[in-house]
Amino acid sequence: MKQTEVIIILITVPDKQTANHLASILIENRLAACVNVIPGITSHFRWEGKVCSDSELMLIIKTRQSIFKIVEKLILDEHPYDVPEIIALNLTDGFPGYLNWVINETS
Repeated sequence: MKQTEVIIILITVPDKQTANHLASILIENRLAACVNVIPGITSHFRWEGKVCSDSELMLIIKTRQSIFKIVEKLILDEHPYDVPEIIALNLTDGFPGYLNWVINETS
């Protein structure tokens, strides 16, 4: 498997309980090698015609492109938002040892 198979998925969640729940089930099911939870972000956005601002947490998920749809489905099933942010970023390079670890932990 190529190291560039590794992707980063960003999602936002409303609270620590949701963040920890999603992180746990992703790791337990080997759908992510690592999930970073970053507290204290503020998101500004337009929703249903209104300008909004909410405190959220960001999850940075390290996984593989080939299982993205499975990860996406799990997030959609478990996330409290109607339209959660789920953004996958392709990597062009990285430390080979770390990228191999991500691949091995999600295989």
